[in-house]
Amino acid sequence: MSYRVIPPEDVDGVQMLPKLQLLQEEDPQLHLAWNPRAGQIELRLMGRVQREVFRRLVSERFGWDVALDKGRILYRETIANKVEGVGHFEPLRHYAEVHLILEPLAPGSGLVFDTVCSEDALDRNWQRLILTHLAEKPHLGVLTGSPITDMKITLAAGRAHIKHTEGGDFREATYRAVRQGLMQAESVLLEPYCAFTVEVPGELLGRVMSDVRAMGGSFGSPEDAGTLTRLRGSAPVAEMNGYAELLAGFSRGMGRISLRPDGYRPCRHSEQVIAEIGYDAASDTDNTPDSVFCAHGGGFTVKWDRVSEYMHLESCLKKPGETPRPLPRAAISIDERELEAIMEREFGPIRRPQYSAPQRNEAPVRQTSAAARREYLIVDGYNLIFAWDELKTLAAERLDLARERLMDILSGYCAFTGKELVLVFDGYRTPGNPGSRADYHNIHVVFTPAGETGDMYIERLADEIGRNYAVRVVTSDNLIRLSALRSGVLRTSAKEFAGELEWTLGQIGEILKKSEWAARPEKLGESLDDGKPQ
Repeated sequence: MSYRVIPPEDVDGVQMLPKLQLLQEEDPQLHLAWNPRAGQIELRLMGRVQREVFRRLVSERFGWDVALDKGRILYRETIANKVEGVGHFEPLRHYAEVHLILEPLAPGSGLVFDTVCSEDALDRNWQRLILTHLAEKPHLGVLTGSPITDMKITLAAGRAHIKHTEGGDFREATYRAVRQGLMQAESVLLEPYCAFTVEVPGELLGRVMSDVRAMGGSFGSPEDAGTLTRLRGSAPVAEMNGYAELLAGFSRGMGRISLRPDGYRPCRHSEQVIAEIGYDAASDTDNTPDSVFCAHGGGFTVKWDRVSEYMHLESCLKKPGETPRPLPRAAISIDERELEAIMEREFGPIRRPQYSAPQRNEAPVRQTSAAARREYLIVDGYNLIFAWDELKTLAAERLDLARERLMDILSGYCAFTGKELVLVFDGYRTPGNPGSRADYHNIHVVFTPAGETGDMYIERLADEIGRNYAVRVVTSDNLIRLSALRSGVLRTSAKEFAGELEWTLGQIGEILKKSEWAARPEKLGESLDDGKPQ
């Protein structure tokens, strides 16, 4: 958490900062920083106890009665794909161009800087200067203006002018290259998590476990702690903030909780957070992604999305001389066997029922490619359950029954429509979960393992087959839906697809009423209301 330090009325924040930094030198747990844009001192702490200790310490040492605001969450940003960032700085009598490769790293890796640039192309001293500029400041992301993390930034190419280049030119070009790369990348907002240890009387353990689940956290098996029961786990800091007071209340002072940082993970409500912060990356002139070029004796600014048209060096992510041309979707095709290989790798051998087709006398009809004929659906199971009122009500009582009911409904839907369907359930928060993949009648069902969210699996599978086949992703996650749009995959919200299923089930019911199956209670097309589990 980050808190704004509110000084007394007769004390200036700029004068207060050096003395507060003395406390930071004495206690490394204190993290003070001056925010020049807001003109205020910011303090990073965890919990109410640390806030009170800080205020008392300032009062005893300096006689100041300082206050802290309610605080805000310290978010981070990373990227999901590999991109090249280009920065060019060339006002009159200045010159520098920098090409950086930005790629994501595993969670908790922080920032890693490297160079693969040849010393024949750019002198070693210039390369060292660029690496220094990369490490000297916290680079901000483009979603919320939060610092970036968990990525590797590699110097791939650069150019200096033998006469006009000065040290500050590479600083400008480097900062702009980082920012331009971030503007192109698929950015991911990260929120902080904290590891917790809770000790409560045994009869209150169920209440604590229910609270943690509601927070979106996870926990292990309960442990015996003498007269108390101990529970360890991890939960978002935004949800755990203030839980110590709540715990003390319902346990009547018998419960204890301790917290420690547990890294950053993808934010659960990223769109809401982004909207609340309201950061506009294009308007942040202190961290601009645009470049400056020179023509006719003067410099001019080029917007970040057109820098590739003006840059002086070749792109480092494609072969020299290669000019990428977007191809129409219909021109891209892969063999049907390749798609079957992907599905067999994910779900095992494909078993198809054998039918003998009746003889037809009609002239053969010319068909399009198999890719155009077949539609693949990738469905986020939990999104669909909680977007459908009947299933949501059932899930509140028994989540496993809601899953089984959804699988039965989708199996009937696919039997009626002839579509292929992959149903994905998120097992990310279940510690030690190995995941599973299996077939349920005529649909594929995936439970993702611990460490892989359902969104990650859906995005990966859609990316593999979405460029060549009619793939539709059903999810309520807007980031996945935007990613699907960029890759050409159709996307449908879970709420919309629930309506489509209800309509299809109604059609099946009408057909069966007119057929000899109408009297059978187990008929496939029964409506959801008539088919609720007892």
